[in-house]
Amino acid sequence: MRLRWFCSIAAAAALAVTALTAGPDMSAPPALAAAKPRANAAAATASKAKPPPIPLEVVGPIDTQARSALVMEVETGAVLLDKNSEERIPPASMSKLMTAYVVFNYLKEGRAKLDDELPVSEKAWRTSGSKMFVPLGERVKISDLIHGMIIQSGNDACVVLAEGLAGSDTAFVEEMNREAKKIGLVNSHFANVDGLPNPDHWMTARDLATVAVRTIKDFPQFYEIYGEKEFTYNKITQGNRNPLLYKDLGADGLKTGHTDEAGYSLVGSAKRGDRRILVVLSGLPSSKARAQESERLIEWAFREYNTVPLFTAGATVDEAQVWLGEQPKVPLTVAKDLVVTVPRKSRKDLKVAVTYDQPVAAPIKKGQSLGKIVVTVPDVQPIETPLIAAADVERMGPFGRIATVAGHMVWGSRH
Repeated sequence: MRLRWFCSIAAAAALAVTALTAGPDMSAPPALAAAKPRANAAAATASKAKPPPIPLEVVGPIDTQARSALVMEVETGAVLLDKNSEERIPPASMSKLMTAYVVFNYLKEGRAKLDDELPVSEKAWRTSGSKMFVPLGERVKISDLIHGMIIQSGNDACVVLAEGLAGSDTAFVEEMNREAKKIGLVNSHFANVDGLPNPDHWMTARDLATVAVRTIKDFPQFYEIYGEKEFTYNKITQGNRNPLLYKDLGADGLKTGHTDEAGYSLVGSAKRGDRRILVVLSGLPSSKARAQESERLIEWAFREYNTVPLFTAGATVDEAQVWLGEQPKVPLTVAKDLVVTVPRKSRKDLKVAVTYDQPVAAPIKKGQSLGKIVVTVPDVQPIETPLIAAADVERMGPFGRIATVAGHMVWGSRH
């Protein structure tokens, strides 16, 4: 008996020495230990399989007469309604969102100032469609041009800005296409700065939502202009064409569009408390339908869905056991606040599970991905977010590793 006990200790010591001299595979955590992922008290036990993350794609039980549409919760990115959002559409004046975004970049980077004055060329003055009515040969402040472009939907203001900032509207359009790729527009191409009909000028409802959200988050100081109801220039007062601004919805932007080809369209946003809903509609038959559909969908989104905060960034979600680490456990957290959007009727059925393999082999770096959180709600695709290490855990020294491996072989201890 003593001999067998001694032999067990000797074998354990030999294995520990091998772990010190061999590659990292020899000091990996025991296979049996790794087969038991942990779940928190609110969660069901999950398997250790790691399928690729599934993007949140909630499709609400509602339709719209718009040819293409997208309704989303801005904070969480949850899509509540998706109808042909990836199909190319003529964006009409909604493409001025991209024109304005590039102008805002000029101001942010210090390449232009709001008080700078830009000349009005004959080309700008003769531009057709909706106008700010800039006078030929005069100079106009960038601040006024931005208001004219956004509130009055002035095509002439767009051309003055493009020529004055980039040297020509062609050069400015090239900047628009470059910037569009940078901010994540995947199926858009711009041929002009004002959205007038052109077969090489298109966007999608999803890309319109993307540039709208980027505007809201990247340029809050300029986004406020989208909520102004009127603007007067050269003694001519014009109202904002966004019908949502004139209703008690919490609406504060963004842009309408209309051409014979595009129909009546809108990108609108409304904020109530901490929630912001974005709606994109294209191809409606009339301005009345545009106003009614956008209002109906915003009210539906606020009424039927709710956001649920689950975990705060940096807060400990769970702790995982560590193999050959100076600390026996590592706290697990999320990189950013985890807030989900769910149907109100399904809130009580929401389930949260954390899954990860343990013990985790040291060394561990803070921010290292170690598992995932999976949120499930009936009739909603699973929502996943990475579970990361909240702290560094250094590897044990040589003697500590010998003692730990030997202890595991003899007593089954993992630390």
